[in-house]
Amino acid sequence: MMIENTQECFVQLWLRLERTRRLLHGQCKRYCVRRVLQSWFGLEATDDFIWEVCSRCEQAGYDELPLPQLYPRKHRELLRAIVSVKLGISSCRVKLKALDRAYSIAFPKSTPINVEKKNRPKVE
Repeated sequence: MMIENTQECFVQLWLRLERTRRLLHGQCKRYCVRRVLQSWFGLEATDDFIWEVCSRCEQAGYDELPLPQLYPRKHRELLRAIVSVKLGISSCRVKLKALDRAYSIAFPKSTPINVEKKNRPKVE
């Protein structure tokens, strides 16, 4: 699996998260960070790799993840952590605007996410 810091790659990652959720549900397995990483990276998903991703996304490895379409923020941080660990860059260098646009492309009927928007002063 080739991971890049581009919007096209992020769209594929969002879609793959949903496919992985369905696959794990069909196998009666827990949909958590550890299982997602093991499913995606196989033997490359060592305990050290999983720990690094979990610490960067601030989630425990076995905690159940919610649906990506309904609660995207945890998944956003998970994808951000995966990209940063795989590319060897800091989490700040991951293109968040592209990641948020990719979510809107992958799930067009969901409310778009944009955590980085600026608060504008209210005009009276």
